[in-house]
Amino acid sequence: MLRGLRRKDFLARKPSCVFYGAMQNFSGVWTALITPMTELGVDYDALQNLVESQMRAGVKGVIAVGTTGESPTLDPVEHVVVIKKTIEYARGKIPVFAGTGSNCTTEAVHLTREADEAGADGFLVVAPYYNKPSQQGVFLHMSEIAKCTKKPIILYSIPGRCGIEISNDTALRLRDKFKNVCVMKEAGGRVEKVADLCARADSKMTVLSGDDGLTVDFMKAGAKGVVSVASNLIPETMVELVSLCAKRDWKAAESLNEKLRGFFKSLFIEPNPVPIKAAMRIAGAIPNPHVRLPLCAMSPDNLEILKSEMKNIGIAK
Repeated sequence: MLRGLRRKDFLARKPSCVFYGAMQNFSGVWTALITPMTELGVDYDALQNLVESQMRAGVKGVIAVGTTGESPTLDPVEHVVVIKKTIEYARGKIPVFAGTGSNCTTEAVHLTREADEAGADGFLVVAPYYNKPSQQGVFLHMSEIAKCTKKPIILYSIPGRCGIEISNDTALRLRDKFKNVCVMKEAGGRVEKVADLCARADSKMTVLSGDDGLTVDFMKAGAKGVVSVASNLIPETMVELVSLCAKRDWKAAESLNEKLRGFFKSLFIEPNPVPIKAAMRIAGAIPNPHVRLPLCAMSPDNLEILKSEMKNIGIAK
């Protein structure tokens, strides 16, 4: 961990870049970054290497401290420092969005303001989990967050984790009232929901797949890219997949997707980000696959399945 650094020192620094002023195109690959760790704390050297590998691969942007970044187990100081260091490592070359969602509205507003001051270019805001609010509650929750920043907000609908979705009606209500609520990360697994939102949004809201394995299907339905877990390890391949979809070369895209299908599935054989961290360690991309409790290391049987799928696509011996 960084030592001798005060939280207010990070918050006082100016943002490294201001993509939010002109950024209108949210298509492409956005990597939901892992937070590399050891038993002692965040491994910032590994994080820097990871961010640099993403830039070399040509991803559109990166997202720090989302679910894949283990936001639930980073303490409040770490949360902001990881965002700030990710911005520093990106060097203004790609936008850095910050995960600032919570099931407590005041906490989500607080996190968003702190990440804004720390220099984040936008925010990924998950539906309020556990509380299971009504869609009116979701609308009011997201409205408070949208009012506290002028930077872009990606709504994140993942009912499998949250117990509720962000409905298309709610997303469009938010987009009509707040112009910075301009992207939906859809991880509900329903192609018809994506198709409906894309048709009704009339280009006012970009939809991104929240599931690597559904990227092709979602882009056929009108999505413009993916917030990817797999791209932590195979960013070039994910950029290629999304590029093929954007060119509507569906035959080539489906062929590549079929090759990756088993690997995509193995990344969720245990809770994210346990498998992706294990895969990155196997491939030598990070020195340590450590996750924080209540997450724990993969079972030996599932680890063998992951290794087998990695061998099938040529990223493990």
